[in-house]
Amino acid sequence: MPAAQFIRFNLIGLLNTAIDFVLFTLFIWLGVYYLLAQILAYGAGMANSFLLNNRYTFNKGQAAVPGTNEWKKRLRFAAWNGIVLGISLLLLAALTKLFSMDDVLAKVIVTIVTVGINFYGSRKWVFVQQQAN
Repeated sequence: MPAAQFIRFNLIGLLNTAIDFVLFTLFIWLGVYYLLAQILAYGAGMANSFLLNNRYTFNKGQAAVPGTNEWKKRLRFAAWNGIVLGISLLLLAALTKLFSMDDVLAKVIVTIVTVGINFYGSRKWVFVQQQAN
C-alpha cells in the first residue's frame, strides 16, 4: 500500500472520528439516549468516510466511476460499517451498564477499539481494488 494512501486514509479517519465523537457528545449533552446518539453520530462519520475515502484515498482524486462494481463496494461499505456499529453498541452498553462507566469515557474506549477494526476491514474487504480481467 502506498504511503500516501495510508496517510490519506488515516487523516480521513481522524476527521470521521472527530465528527462521530463531537456529535455523540453533543447528543448526550442534549439528553439523547446514548445508544441512539451512537447510531446517529456513527452514521454521520460513516457517510463522510465513504465519500472522502472513495474519492480521495482509493480513486486518486477522481469521482467514483459508475460501473458494475461500484454498487458492490457500497454494499460492502454499508455491511462492514453495520458490523462495526454493532460492535460499538455492544461495547458501549457493556461499559456503561456492566462497569457503570460514564457515557463519554466509554465512547473514548470504544472509539480506540473500533478504529483499528474499521481500518482493517476497509483495507482488506471494502475498498479492495478490483483486478482487471
